[in-house]
Amino acid sequence: MWSALAGPFLAVAGLLVVAGVPKVADPLPLVRALRSAGFTVPPGPGSALVRGFAAAEVALGLWAIVAPGRVNAALVAAAYLVFTAFVARVLTRGGVLGSCGCFGKPDTPATRTHLALTAVAALVAAAIALDPPAAVWSGAAADAPSGASLATTVALATLIGGFAWMVMAVLPTTTAAAIRSANPTRTKG
Repeated sequence: MWSALAGPFLAVAGLLVVAGVPKVADPLPLVRALRSAGFTVPPGPGSALVRGFAAAEVALGLWAIVAPGRVNAALVAAAYLVFTAFVARVLTRGGVLGSCGCFGKPDTPATRTHLALTAVAALVAAAIALDPPAAVWSGAAADAPSGASLATTVALATLIGGFAWMVMAVLPTTTAAAIRSANPTRTKG
């Protein structure tokens, strides 16, 4: 399973890091998103709690990249299931005004595509949890990539992660509503 899903798994693990770092730096967008989704987040301790979860998200992503295995893949799958449930809740409530701050942009609300991507990420991680690699980065292991295949795997992971980021963080800003909200003073002439 690893040989087929190494690139996608490393991409979803990497996205945990990329999405977690902005929330560690500024947890307030996620606090606002949680509140708008109907969750109670206490004013002072809520930010610290969100920041702690974001730090755990970053740590989990790094761990899954450095030493992919059954336990961290299962935790990555669980994290993406939580994200999927949150995005589904946001969408059923009519969406939120801003984003959760995952990519450091206040104007990237959740979309159905975001929902699908987080669900697929959960499935990829669950597949790796069910059939984990053996000593991935050790040259002696059967699952360890050679130099060329390692470069290909890293390139694939980067490409997948980049496309996923663009779909979740950039694409929503190109809609007509997002463009209008970004330019509120612009009038039709």
